[in-house]
Amino acid sequence: MKKSLPILIAGLLMATHLLAQVEPAAGTWRTWFIPSGKAYRLAPPPSYKEEIAQVLTLQQNLDSAQKQQIIYWNAGSPSYRWYEMISKLWVIDTTYNGALANMLLNVSVYDATIAAWDTKYAYNRPRPYAANSRIEVYAPKPESPTYPCEHSVAAGAAATIIAHFYPALADSVQKMAQRVMASRVAAGVAFPSDTKAGYELGKRIALHEIELTRDYTPKTAWDGKIPKGTKLWNGKKPMFPLAGRNKTVVLDSSSQFRPGPPPDFDKEMAELKAYKPTFRAKANAFHYASQSGEDVLHRKIFEYNLHLNPPRAARIYASTAVASYDAFAACWDAKYAYWGIRPNQYDTTYQSLLPTPPFPGYPSGHAMIGGVKAELFSYFFPADRAFFEKIAKDGAESRFQGGIHFRSDNEVGLALGRKVAAAVIQKLKTDGADQQQTLAKRKQPSSKSMTKKSP
Repeated sequence: MKKSLPILIAGLLMATHLLAQVEPAAGTWRTWFIPSGKAYRLAPPPSYKEEIAQVLTLQQNLDSAQKQQIIYWNAGSPSYRWYEMISKLWVIDTTYNGALANMLLNVSVYDATIAAWDTKYAYNRPRPYAANSRIEVYAPKPESPTYPCEHSVAAGAAATIIAHFYPALADSVQKMAQRVMASRVAAGVAFPSDTKAGYELGKRIALHEIELTRDYTPKTAWDGKIPKGTKLWNGKKPMFPLAGRNKTVVLDSSSQFRPGPPPDFDKEMAELKAYKPTFRAKANAFHYASQSGEDVLHRKIFEYNLHLNPPRAARIYASTAVASYDAFAACWDAKYAYWGIRPNQYDTTYQSLLPTPPFPGYPSGHAMIGGVKAELFSYFFPADRAFFEKIAKDGAESRFQGGIHFRSDNEVGLALGRKVAAAVIQKLKTDGADQQQTLAKRKQPSSKSMTKKSP
């Protein structure tokens, strides 16, 4: 046993080292809107010797406000705080650009992160705390090269996207980006030149993607025509009537998975009127009326420690945003292809528990997004499929319980969402990330080999 102990320790250290290397080949993963990460490789970094003094001086003069900034930006992956911000902005955006802004922020952060990883491992610049023992580290130690700074990459991309789509916030997000950059230097995990290069890289890619997608949303005005019919939606100011014309990212078009026309709702109206929601059913209806599902995704990323793996976290956020964007276009294409009536319009004596949204009901948007996320999140976290399926089912049922959707609205919405997610997953399977993850697992030393006795 004594002879095998050093080998066991050495093996464990080797395994730890392998696990600690954060995606050294992520720079080769396929990107969404740029040719490749390598196409945006930065010039070699300058010498960091003169910057050591800058980091030390900053750390020696840290005040409580700066420490709070370090703590704030330490949380989650580099795009975590920006994801939270855009999630709150786009869901209340009444223009056609909300879903596009959400998609572009997350995709540009991912594309810029992949470009950053290509540069990182091209030059292998050491982190400040590794370059000089006097530098303290006030953050989880990143196990990747420092140039360019990944948090600054995310800040450059995200601030540029938000400033473009929400000009009133331009000054605020630029100040946020500056605080991100300063916090990484103060934390001892990046040199000033790392943060500057990262910010500029993220900004450059975001500007390119804004230009690339300038025609993704309709620019013409809606003609105002609402079809007439006793069993068609009959509101006065329908929201997003042209959203089905959005140019899609993965789908061939928004109508690729268009479902068949809605059924006659006579039986479903009778079912809805006969339904007596319990306290639990009412609670479920109100719960999902205010939930977007993002908390679940953040929770799983934290539970699986993927917040410490910027490329994989960015990949999950980007694919979720792409799937949500394409599914939104697909769902609204169907809504305005059929103008499916709402229960309180079908029977004007019926009163719903929840306020009725100002657009056609068939298919349900809530159910659609539940189908997307159940399928997509199960791909990333397969052990939790039953958990995600339950959330999707409960979310869809909540719209029936709230009285604003017929049951078929929900069933068709779930199916549509799953189809869109499946198309996104097929694309993900070709981006190289899963293949590299499988290869890395195969290369890890087994417990059996680590305990083998020495000759």
